Amino acid sequence: MVVQAPATATLDTLTTALQTLLDHHDVLRLHTTRSEGTDWALTIRPKGAVKAADILRRVDTSGIHGDDLRTLMARETRPAQEALAPDEGSVLQAVWFDAGEGTTGRLLLMAHHLVIDGVSWRILMPDLATAYEAARAGREADFGRAGTSFRAWARGLVEAASSEARTTELDVWTSMLQAEDPLLGSRPLDPDRDTADTSHGLSVELPAHLTNPLLTTVPAAFHAGVNDILLTGFALAVADWRQRRQSAGSGVLVDLEGHGREELVPGADISRTLGWFTSLYPVNLDPGVTGDQWTEVWAGGPVIGDAIKAVKEQLRALPDNGAGYGLLRYLNQDTAATLAALPTPQISFNYLGRFERGERENPGTAAEWAPAPEADSGVSGGSDDGMRLRYAFVLSAAAVDGPDGPSLVAGWTWPRELFAEGEVRDLADTWFRALEAIVTHAEGPGAGGHTPSDLFLGGLSQDEIDEFEDELGL
Repeated sequence: MVVQAPATATLDTLTTALQTLLDHHDVLRLHTTRSEGTDWALTIRPKGAVKAADILRRVDTSGIHGDDLRTLMARETRPAQEALAPDEGSVLQAVWFDAGEGTTGRLLLMAHHLVIDGVSWRILMPDLATAYEAARAGREADFGRAGTSFRAWARGLVEAASSEARTTELDVWTSMLQAEDPLLGSRPLDPDRDTADTSHGLSVELPAHLTNPLLTTVPAAFHAGVNDILLTGFALAVADWRQRRQSAGSGVLVDLEGHGREELVPGADISRTLGWFTSLYPVNLDPGVTGDQWTEVWAGGPVIGDAIKAVKEQLRALPDNGAGYGLLRYLNQDTAATLAALPTPQISFNYLGRFERGERENPGTAAEWAPAPEADSGVSGGSDDGMRLRYAFVLSAAAVDGPDGPSLVAGWTWPRELFAEGEVRDLADTWFRALEAIVTHAEGPGAGGHTPSDLFLGGLSQDEIDEFEDELGL
């Protein structure tokens, strides 16, 4: 995360603020140890054990602007990445790009994924602002009531994994992973050949005039979430892409990432707890489009509405938003082997939500601690080159606010040996084309409506609901 550091910042105030965060958020003092097998032990060291002065580095950027600043920041990011070593107790690094007295600088925070996720950033950054103001005023920072610790949550998950309510989900997941899923690439994924250093990336951006309705009016019309809409478009895109490549299968088996903060542990409050809470679970999405309906799809016809409702209900049918899958797959000894023996999805999909973007034209006008304009280029998260790739495609998308409104930014990653860039760009363009068709449909007459999961009155089919809504003019 790269943010705009206050013009009033000094090395002392930033060090004090970071020390406050290290002492307040336990997981930032994480230390890992690994046995000869695959088991890891996670230890939280006491307050004061990690010194902010050891993780904060100052870089003088006085008089450096534009592309020169971006180049410098990208170069200085690498040492921060390399310094992350959980086995040595290093899970957070910071670099202050000091633009000089009275000038807005930049602060890079580089955290290991073991201790951070998308929601955690939304907790950490306001806390940093609070800690900094307290440091300037020479007082203690007040973060309010503490919630459930990461340690207590982890232990609670182990107990929840063996509950009767959770084990009854096993049939849901075994059925899901047995769905037809034709090979996407020229060969199956090879974990020894397909590693991070053999991957390739592509970033594409959907214009604001299409993104905005996908985040607002389209979900509202269908009483759905943004993820329901984006995944409908994605399921349509993969089905069309496969059809044009003469590959069978109308549905798509996808690993979905969720925020992982569902109510899985009774009495837990992790609304202000840092950590990697991300859940991952498979789902088979079938928009139900047959061969003679594709012309209607691209015209934004009624079949689009049927597809949205079908995918929405498929997602709603998952217990606890799918978070229970990971418990049964990894924490329940009676079910883990069964799920481990089944095929895994070839695609990972993660919608990260909505983020601000720093002002490009006049960076000095952006608010303190807001994302810096350099945050979306030249500075990346990085990963170990030897890390094994788990998917043929990884799609991570986010809605990024800009001067014209939010734009959907989609990042695609894949093994270079499996696909040429043109093949991936074709799929990426087809997804955006499907999303445009959804917007076209939603803006037409009679679009939208309820689905069975919206209603307290059970037993109604989708056709019956549609008939009632037509009769009542809803």
